[in-house]
Amino acid sequence: MTTTDQVRHALPPTPGTGPGTEDAPALTAAQRRRAARRGLAFQGGSGARILGYAGMVLALLLFFVPLYFIVITSLKTQGDIYSDPISWLPNPFAPENYSYVLSEVRFDRYLRNSIIITAILTVVQVALGVLCAYGLAFLRFPGRNLVFLLVIASLMVPNQVTVISNYALVASWGWRNTFQGIIVPLAAVAFGTFLMRNHFLSLPKEVMEAAELDGTGFGRTLFRVVLPMSWPTLVAFTLITVVTEWNQYLWPFLMSDTDAVAPLPIGLTQLQDNEGLTNWGPVMAATVLTTLPMLVIFLILQKQMIKGLTAGAVKG
Repeated sequence: MTTTDQVRHALPPTPGTGPGTEDAPALTAAQRRRAARRGLAFQGGSGARILGYAGMVLALLLFFVPLYFIVITSLKTQGDIYSDPISWLPNPFAPENYSYVLSEVRFDRYLRNSIIITAILTVVQVALGVLCAYGLAFLRFPGRNLVFLLVIASLMVPNQVTVISNYALVASWGWRNTFQGIIVPLAAVAFGTFLMRNHFLSLPKEVMEAAELDGTGFGRTLFRVVLPMSWPTLVAFTLITVVTEWNQYLWPFLMSDTDAVAPLPIGLTQLQDNEGLTNWGPVMAATVLTTLPMLVIFLILQKQMIKGLTAGAVKG
């Protein structure tokens, strides 16, 4: 190799002297390696994207097909529901299923009870969850980590395990068939404490230190500094609590003897025939009416909920 060739090999290539067409820009070895990696990444990304779309379509079908059958069944007659082959559209339409639910079942009373129980439990659980999480995140006291471990451990205990002991205790207080008998045992906030505590620890320490230097008190820091930076997570926590308490069945069923305090899931069972021949049209109509409030709340708060659940999941 001549001296000229050695110098040319040591210097980076110049545009127009590389392989391919004469006008093609020259690439260094490192640039070619990076381009090759990008090509492989693009090919892999296309396959992953196709799998992602396929998974999304499958998930949508799994979610919407049962929902579609619930809606059309609520508009079918009893004979049309049991037709063979199955009909994908009501023939004829039977909107009277909804009027039957509203007239024959105390739907308004069950709805009122559900709103009362869900609203009180949501306020209590969110308030206690935020306060407990705030204390566990920023207060320094002996046994703080042990307390948090106990909170985590309580998440792993199924609710059914404590049903008998809770029932005996609440019944001894004379709280059966009362709102407090339904609400108090369900006011535990382990999940909310875990969620909000982890979110509080992810907040910038500089902001908390600045608030402390400004002389902001512990409680005032919560409402003026911490909560304004936590709205997405707080909304997600609230929405999860609302949906969970709206769908509570087992404990309200044990505690309620009449429709005076029974929520909507208990009311749905009143539409089922004990003789085994259930008129599924009114049952599905009541199911749609029960689901509508949660669907409206989710559509209103979905953006905040997604922000809250994905907060901290993406770095950079």
